[in-house]
Amino acid sequence: MRRVSPSDPLHVPGVADQEVRTVARLLPYLWPKDRPDVRMRVVAAIVLLVGAKLATIVVPLFYRYAVDALSNAGGAAVVVPVGIVLAYGGARVLSQAFNELREIVFARVAHQAMHKVALETFQHLHLLSLRFHLDRQTGGLNRAIERGTAGIENLLHFMLFQVVPTLLEIMMVCGILWYLYDWRFAAVTFVTIGLYVAYTFAITAWRLRYRRAMLEAEGEASTKAIDSLLNYETVKYFGNEAHEARRFDRSLDAYERAAVLSKTSLSILNVGQGFVIAIGLTLVMLLAAFDVAAGAMTVGGFVMVNAYLIQLYLPLNFLGMVYREIRQALIDMQSMFKLLHANAEVLDSPGAVDLQATGGHVRFENVTFGYDPRRTILEGVDLDVPPGKTLAIVGASGAGKSTISRLLFRFYDVTDGAVKIDGQDLRDVTQASVRAAIGIVPQDTVLFNDTIFYNIAYGRPSATKEEVEEAAKLARIHDFVLSLPDGYATRVGERGLKLSGGERQRVSIARTILKRPKLLVFDEATSALDTRTEKAIQESLRQISAGVTTLTIAHRLSTVVDADQIVVLEKGRVVERGTHAGLLAADGVYAQMWRRQLETREALARIEAAASPGSGKLGDEAVDGRDARNDAVRVQEPREA
Repeated sequence: MRRVSPSDPLHVPGVADQEVRTVARLLPYLWPKDRPDVRMRVVAAIVLLVGAKLATIVVPLFYRYAVDALSNAGGAAVVVPVGIVLAYGGARVLSQAFNELREIVFARVAHQAMHKVALETFQHLHLLSLRFHLDRQTGGLNRAIERGTAGIENLLHFMLFQVVPTLLEIMMVCGILWYLYDWRFAAVTFVTIGLYVAYTFAITAWRLRYRRAMLEAEGEASTKAIDSLLNYETVKYFGNEAHEARRFDRSLDAYERAAVLSKTSLSILNVGQGFVIAIGLTLVMLLAAFDVAAGAMTVGGFVMVNAYLIQLYLPLNFLGMVYREIRQALIDMQSMFKLLHANAEVLDSPGAVDLQATGGHVRFENVTFGYDPRRTILEGVDLDVPPGKTLAIVGASGAGKSTISRLLFRFYDVTDGAVKIDGQDLRDVTQASVRAAIGIVPQDTVLFNDTIFYNIAYGRPSATKEEVEEAAKLARIHDFVLSLPDGYATRVGERGLKLSGGERQRVSIARTILKRPKLLVFDEATSALDTRTEKAIQESLRQISAGVTTLTIAHRLSTVVDADQIVVLEKGRVVERGTHAGLLAADGVYAQMWRRQLETREALARIEAAASPGSGKLGDEAVDGRDARNDAVRVQEPREA
């Protein structure tokens, strides 16, 4: 994939240079070196374009001959204008046919270019770092791709099939008028068209600011609407429908103001264009009328000159729109190509090989990392997970637990130190092979807006129906799926919101089971489950992780008591490590966390007992339970990312 750098010959400053660079960036897609069939289509389209213009140019000539023949003919000469009229009709048919054939021939070229650019952009977006995607706005990004691909079609349509043919026709008409009559006709025609084009470009450039403001306001409104609808539940939780409506209304107000100014400036453009055309047409017709009166031109010539000018001015009526659309297409394409030029933060090294995950031995060697150079998240972290063993990582939010899983997946590269699997530094192997070897059950499960079967099979798309169902059984979700009217064909909705948090998490667990990874990462894998389901799934997780190197990130310490080693993180540093029993005996940070969570569970148990039918009380115990729960929450710190 080609990337532009400051040393690139296309990397030059200035708006005009940017537009030239954008067109140059598109050319390889229109003239691919490895596709002779596409290049033949381009050549054929050019030939058909020239043929169409030649046919268009001769139409007024036949019109002239027919008028002259009818003006001078008697009864015996009727056959002559019939032949000329037939030739006139044939030329018009040929012009239309050549234009349509050109569209047919070139359609595949244009759409293949759009296809390749859109696919390349989509693939490149998946290469970009997690940091880029955490900062992006989904609605604006999607519109940039849509407008960019549409911009390619618009640029090709207007530039190749309107601007270039019109320029060719203007030169031909001026040449014919000069050849048949004298330079005055060619000069007036050329000057009129020149003034028309200059006025159109000047006014269109002036009104582009309003057009651009209108599109920006439209994009902002669209982004806010999409963002608000994606967060529908959050809006409802806080009762902020009116707040969201006001934000959307402000964007629509800005769009309305810019749209009115854009329409007003368009009327100014149209009036000026009409004035220039009327002056030029009047002057040429006066010249022709005087020549007819002087006997230097026939009536047919007068009609021909009028036909040529009307034929030229009809496409010029749309010149402002064409110019605006071309400029907008270039702007849209620049936005899309800008995405292609965004540097991928994490890249495979030139000599990267596939990871050979044999035993799954994971090591973090003196790892230091921060999302921002001004703030370190992990500092001097050493972890060692022997093959087939389980390491649990616990600590308050913000301690760096989730960062460890992101580094293991190589969403980021460490600032200092190294992360190794079976002795291989992750920076020396391909990212794809690293991620193929690791399976994760994340705390926040987001599903695709597709079926339950698709979401489970996403772990291994080639899996059979039986394998998908077996994974669902291990995740304790198979019976639930069968109870649904559509079974595994049930669609889960946007981000899986038609399912409960526990159901989404079980789908995620089934997906990871199906992947059959060499290493497993459980990031609060059962946090959204009830106690009974959690115990059942933990038994399943123990089965699938038997003999597999496992990293478990947990807040609930009861889920990691069986881990071979427990590491306690505090502010990015390892402050304790050992087994559950050993850490309790040490009576340090882990022991304090354990006692606090025990107190919380006991308080919640008292609340449940107090609220049970027949107890008749929900007083001090409930307050004690809430206080205990709040104490457990207070030890949490802000997230690290």
